[in-house]
Amino acid sequence: MKTIAKKDLIERIPESTSTRPTLVKRLVRHFLDEIASELARGNRLEFRDFGVFEIGTRPARTALNPRTLKKARVPARRRVVFKPGRRMKQGLNGSRVDGGRAATPAPE
Repeated sequence: MKTIAKKDLIERIPESTSTRPTLVKRLVRHFLDEIASELARGNRLEFRDFGVFEIGTRPARTALNPRTLKKARVPARRRVVFKPGRRMKQGLNGSRVDGGRAATPAPE
């Protein structure tokens, strides 16, 4: 498994779209900022076939401090939950996704 950074993705887009790299960088940054902003407002973001980002709540609980073995109260927290869409699931499960349609891999 390899880690791909935002920078790596931003460098790929101008190569395939003949768009200026500085424009791509601004658009991607703005897009991600908008996603974070909407999630902070408690909104759900749905990208058809890709997936859904929404806010979930982790309930308050009592945890154990491993150093002192004392119980500590952990407050409830909001967290981002991502649910993959159809195309994402198909791509993860070995199907090739081409032109908006998922195709099964060719037999070898």
